[in-house]
Amino acid sequence: MADQRSKTRAGKRPVAAGGASELVFLALGGLGEIGMNCYLYGTGPADRREWLMVDIGITFPEGEFDPGVDVILPDLRFIEDEQINLAGIVITHAHEDHFGALIELWPRLKVPVYATPFTATLLKAKLAENGNRTKINIREIPVSSQFKVGAFDLEFVAVAHSVPEPQALVIKTADGKVLHTGDWKIEPTPYGSSTDTDGARLAQLGIEGIDAIICDSTNAMREGRSPSETDVAKSLAEQIGKCTGAVAITIFSSNVARIQAISDAARASGRQLIVAGRAMHRMIAVAIETGHLRKDFRSHDQDHFQHIAPEKALLLCTGSQGEPRAALSRIADNEHPVVKLTARDTVIFSSRTIPGNEKTVGRIQNKLVERGINIVTDNDALVHVTGHPRREELKEMYAWVKPKLAIPMHGEARHMAANAALAKAAGVPQVMVVRNGDIVRLAPGGGAVIDEAPTGRLYRDGRLLVESTEGPVRDRRKLAQVGIAVVSLVLDTKGQIAADPDVVLDGIPETDVNGHDVLDLVLDAIDNTLRSVPPKRRLDQDKIEDMVKKAVRSTIDHAWGKRPIVKVMTATVEAK
Repeated sequence: MADQRSKTRAGKRPVAAGGASELVFLALGGLGEIGMNCYLYGTGPADRREWLMVDIGITFPEGEFDPGVDVILPDLRFIEDEQINLAGIVITHAHEDHFGALIELWPRLKVPVYATPFTATLLKAKLAENGNRTKINIREIPVSSQFKVGAFDLEFVAVAHSVPEPQALVIKTADGKVLHTGDWKIEPTPYGSSTDTDGARLAQLGIEGIDAIICDSTNAMREGRSPSETDVAKSLAEQIGKCTGAVAITIFSSNVARIQAISDAARASGRQLIVAGRAMHRMIAVAIETGHLRKDFRSHDQDHFQHIAPEKALLLCTGSQGEPRAALSRIADNEHPVVKLTARDTVIFSSRTIPGNEKTVGRIQNKLVERGINIVTDNDALVHVTGHPRREELKEMYAWVKPKLAIPMHGEARHMAANAALAKAAGVPQVMVVRNGDIVRLAPGGGAVIDEAPTGRLYRDGRLLVESTEGPVRDRRKLAQVGIAVVSLVLDTKGQIAADPDVVLDGIPETDVNGHDVLDLVLDAIDNTLRSVPPKRRLDQDKIEDMVKKAVRSTIDHAWGKRPIVKVMTATVEAK
């Protein structure tokens, strides 16, 4: 079948030629971006297809482009319209970009959620913190096990990553078999309770036959292999051993192996481990409950920091991505109620900055340096390693699985292109780079884009979820660029001007290049506009407001070179 594209409206099912039964793939997020992973697999004829969702994550706002936005979630309108045909949601691992949207969006889907014990326990802890307002049907699935969801025969395959119990997912249907890698790497020397990727099982799957692999692309541009978490643990212990004052370390709270390594480093250096940040405390509690931290793990709450000598303190804190309310941000601003660092102390950034967070992380690092505090990043020492495969690891995956078709996921366009080129060089017969919204036939008969589904983004704006293309976020974005002028008019029932206009300018310069007062120029423009219209015509409120709006915007544009948002409000009073 030749590749075809057609726009699919919400509520309309794509119809395959001849109504053939197919295994298809559709991303609602996660292609061409890092974060907001949300994938769908469908099986059967297009007019009665059954769907499986794999992951439902968030991404983070991009600074000035998303003013006031807390997090970004995938737009589920396509699968909401198909909700009756959705068999369930499988979560590959407990990272926010893979399960962070579940609590807020599950009520739109109301299907069972399948997750490993650690992921399920963490999800239940988050629900409890949320007051258990949402009752999600969570079904725990053992690691490296087989289970069935609707028409899908599924298998978890253990992989290495920076969180407990990460799983690749084998999806088998009557139409074909696909391997969804999730996030993974090869870890020959895992630390703590973490495990290596199950290469033996993946190689066996390759012998059995895999129609398609949907594969992590995050580090596809980086040569070699990812360093080991054990190497990071050793380097962290060395760095901590060099420090004379207090040491603070910030990490992704989900990296339980790193938490164990930091605890071990604290003991080795004669320091006491102190934990600051609610998310870190929650993660530690869940890791202890599920056996991913050793039984002898010990830590203190942040209040303990003020009761011991600085050289005895090893502080583990949230805020590795510059979150303004996290512990590290308040420490950098010297506003933390308990933790106060001085020029003797050291902060270790044992984390990677997620794209889009560079400015906020840089701000924190600069504030710490300005106060004389020493900082250590992965540019200075091996204090962090990501949980994603580099090029040699990707080659090994393709050699194990031997797929007929490879589709890169989890990466920006450049990462996916690099992964695609590598897959071709590794001998994969067909490689496709697709985008969010493409409905891709995986099997039988080879890969092809057969249709397109609506996709988009939802913004969490305070307590609300709003669409990215409309509403207050769009208006705030414009406000940040051009400011606002608000005009109040008072006319009587005969169209006479009953009071002087009132004007408020926000985010607009006070004077133009010649020193003229912009407010005076605006008031003159309003006055001239009103007086140019006969009183009877002023009774058309919509017309007069539109004329004043255009006059104000044009006047400010002439004075400033930018066209602001203009709001005109008219009050009508009885004529005397």
